[in-house]
Amino acid sequence: MATIITDSELNIVAEGPVIAVHQPQSFLDSMDEWCTRTHGESGLTKRVQESDISESQAEQQTIEFLKKHVEKGQSPLCGNSIGQDRRFLVKYMPELEDFFHYRNLDVSTVKELARRWRPDVLAGVKKKGSHLALDDIRDSINELRHYREQFFKL
Repeated sequence: MATIITDSELNIVAEGPVIAVHQPQSFLDSMDEWCTRTHGESGLTKRVQESDISESQAEQQTIEFLKKHVEKGQSPLCGNSIGQDRRFLVKYMPELEDFFHYRNLDVSTVKELARRWRPDVLAGVKKKGSHLALDDIRDSINELRHYREQFFKL
């Protein structure tokens, strides 16, 4: 779990804590083959096993970080394919979900529009693809910058 705050021009204002939330071994054992391989190779599985941070603690740490930079209800949840993130927050971190504005800024929506209307724009998107939270957020910010410059021409 990680958080980055940007300004309206997508400049990074602050990076929040990077948190591995402890999960029981039974949960880790139920991961599919892709998750087992990907998160094993990245080291996330080991970090989760060794973590003593609960979902509730991670939620509170993230809210405390956000409060230093934005007011409750002002910032949309941002990122790539964040529908699942929002559902996770509703179920497991409702106070954090409530901190965000009800609107989402989903970079994958812009990607789908570019795929349909300007597929040439997709060629310039470069991603690390590490599947680590902080890297994924940085990738999403960089991808949105690319679309702003090449697709929206702002």
